[in-house]
Amino acid sequence: MSTEPADEATSLLDTLRVGIVMLDGNGTVLVWSPTTEEILGWPADDVVGRSIEDFLEGDAAERRARRNSLGRTGSWRGILHIRHRAGRTVEVEGRGSLLRDTDQRPFVLANIMETSRLRAVEHDLAALDALFASSPLGIAVFDTEKRFVRFNEALVRLNNATRTDLLGHTVAELLPAEMAEEVMKIQSRVLETGRSVVDVVTTAPGARGARSVSYSRIADRSGRVLGVSCTVMDITERLEALNKAEAARQRLALLDDVGVALGNLLDVRAISQALADVLVPRFADYAGVMLRGEVAVGGDLPEPVIPVGTPLHLFGFAAREGGERVERLLRLGGEIIYERESLLGRALDTGAPQVATTPEEILRATRPGDPKVEATFELGVHSLMAVPLRARGTVLGLLLVSRSHGDEPYVGEDRALAMELADRAGTFLDNARLYAREREGALMLQRSLLPQHIPEPTGVSIAYRYVPGSSGTEVGGDWFDVIPLPGGRVAFVVGDVMGHGLHSAVTMGRLRTAVRTLAGLDLPPDQLLARVSTVGDDLSHGPDDPLMATCLYAVYEPAPTSAGKRCGVLTMASAGHVPPLIVTHEDDGGCRAQPVDVPSGTPLGVVGPAPDEAYQLAEVEVEQGSVLVLYTDGLVESRGEDITEGIDRVCALLAGPDCHRATAQEGFTWNGAGAYVSPGPVGETGCGGIESACDVLIDSLRRHGSSVNGHLSTGDDVALLMARLGGLPGHTAASWSFTTGSYAVRRAREAVRQTLREWGLRELEETGVLLVSELVTNALRYAHGPIGVRMVRDTGRDPAGHGGVLIVEVSDPLPEPPRERVVTEEQEGGRGIQMVASEARRWGTRHGPEGKTVWFELPLP
Repeated sequence: MSTEPADEATSLLDTLRVGIVMLDGNGTVLVWSPTTEEILGWPADDVVGRSIEDFLEGDAAERRARRNSLGRTGSWRGILHIRHRAGRTVEVEGRGSLLRDTDQRPFVLANIMETSRLRAVEHDLAALDALFASSPLGIAVFDTEKRFVRFNEALVRLNNATRTDLLGHTVAELLPAEMAEEVMKIQSRVLETGRSVVDVVTTAPGARGARSVSYSRIADRSGRVLGVSCTVMDITERLEALNKAEAARQRLALLDDVGVALGNLLDVRAISQALADVLVPRFADYAGVMLRGEVAVGGDLPEPVIPVGTPLHLFGFAAREGGERVERLLRLGGEIIYERESLLGRALDTGAPQVATTPEEILRATRPGDPKVEATFELGVHSLMAVPLRARGTVLGLLLVSRSHGDEPYVGEDRALAMELADRAGTFLDNARLYAREREGALMLQRSLLPQHIPEPTGVSIAYRYVPGSSGTEVGGDWFDVIPLPGGRVAFVVGDVMGHGLHSAVTMGRLRTAVRTLAGLDLPPDQLLARVSTVGDDLSHGPDDPLMATCLYAVYEPAPTSAGKRCGVLTMASAGHVPPLIVTHEDDGGCRAQPVDVPSGTPLGVVGPAPDEAYQLAEVEVEQGSVLVLYTDGLVESRGEDITEGIDRVCALLAGPDCHRATAQEGFTWNGAGAYVSPGPVGETGCGGIESACDVLIDSLRRHGSSVNGHLSTGDDVALLMARLGGLPGHTAASWSFTTGSYAVRRAREAVRQTLREWGLRELEETGVLLVSELVTNALRYAHGPIGVRMVRDTGRDPAGHGGVLIVEVSDPLPEPPRERVVTEEQEGGRGIQMVASEARRWGTRHGPEGKTVWFELPLP
């Protein structure tokens, strides 16, 4: 009896296990094969010589039917149920044939097979036949010589061949040479290695679509290689769907990238260039953005459609390949003229994309003979599309894209994508246009609130800059001012309203007006800031928007140059502002810049100590040629840097060699580089020209940070004021001090008369001497200390346009100011002040740390 395991079968018979039984005419078992032993478990020794009926189950009718079939036809086929030696019943399919020997004795030869294995093989064969017959996939089997041995009708149809073309042939006789060579290499590799090759995408014969082909090696159960199987699937539709899905994904990605590239831009030119850069080379080989001129400058767009003949300007351009030809073709800022019937004209008239795909259509893109259009043929352009850029129903310009050389021409899906791109870009461009308009309006308002004329009092040179930050239309509240005061003195002011926006700018204008008004009262700096702070509620925009601002107010009192090296005195008070800087000469010829220690009071509008205690004076003596630098925190504040580091950086710049450059005349204009510059020539300072020094500070600020659309990236404005502090020339100022006594009035009159004659002002001699005499007389009547007399000739013009004046001051240690009274018969006092008030153009009183000063002005002849 064989003991070979079933799973080691080497042929189909081994798999089916066909048992053989031979019976004599009476049904006695004569032969019982080893396979039959495996199937039924009975050894031949136990069965041979016995009747087969001893092992069969079933009734007498079944037995008669089997005998009748053998006797009538000589064969029988059916199902038998035979007892296994182990006691169970085995169902087999049997086939019997009636045989006779030479003596005509009957014998029966029967084959039996287990129905379970037979049905499995039948199912496998049926499935294989069904697969070959009904599968939409092309299936083929190759022998080891790579010849077709079996295939289905689907494979015949996929190859557009006949069965005769395939059977017994190789792919070399069916496919193009290059394709056949590749296929046979794959078949050989699969035969050698046994590793399957799956989903090889190839082009169908005749380029009629795409195929996915897989190869596997075929071997029997003993491992003997029989050949190669092949499945072929037509994936043309699937590949087209995938290509469409990928194209849709790329379109969405392009739209998203356009939104990202343009989303944070608010400059028309920057948006136009960014749009062109994103489209090349993903959507076009060449892309240009052409706009009407009003869009770039923030102008209004009165017509929804651009009138024919309105020139367009190129604001953005990108090309896959640069070079002289491309530069000759398109130049940024260049003007494009077109006709109504041209490609551009039709796109603007209809509001729909227009595509040109023939040389004749491309030649009519703008106007006949346009050299720009003719140059496109040198670049190989074969497809051109013009798409209107619209926003809020108004056409802003055109997006022009083109493809060259081997790229596919523009089709319907490209038109839809271009329209979506243009609509998104149009919205960004219109927002930039509105931004430019609003920003220009905000800056115009802010500039109008800044001083329109900066006086330069005698002995003082001024330079200044105002640079807006980059916070969009949210302008800041930084300001500066220079205010002439009586006696040749001058007030310097710098301030910063907290926050941004038009409210801050308007508040800045109100503060500046309040400071100038109070400066006319000639108040000390601490008192002036205290009064401004007390009216903070009136200057704010309401309880929800209280006033909060910093300010530094400094008064410079020059001295005559004949007084020696000492030049004058700076008296300052600060409302929480950054400290001023003083640049002075050094003995080695260099200069030194350092901050001035000014007590920092509470910001304006902030509730704090009583007004009289909120601010303290700081008094500094300055030498001739020293430079006072006032600024706002935008100059010294930056990300990642402490404000003290910023102040040290500015001091180092002011003391550095770059501040020794010569100065030039500049006009009071917006200089196009983000700065509002001061007019007129100025002199040199101990540290070089102060105009050059201003430029050094502003330029270093841009280098230290960066610029956005031409403006500072600090997000805060910068106000910068520099003043070279000089003395009053000897022919413009004179001062005396008289002790109390009977000769003080006469000596004062003589000193004033002599000085006026030396200055050539005899016309003012009578009035000047008379008024000085009255004021000195009043001082002698009430005061018990020295009396000072000072005269200053100011030949300049004041902000109101008035001519020069003669300023006369009389000082005494008495703090009580004189009052103008109505003179009656009973009250004779007050005639002196009344005379001063009637004869002088202006007069007033100011208080100092050691008394008061009464002054008056007489217009120069």
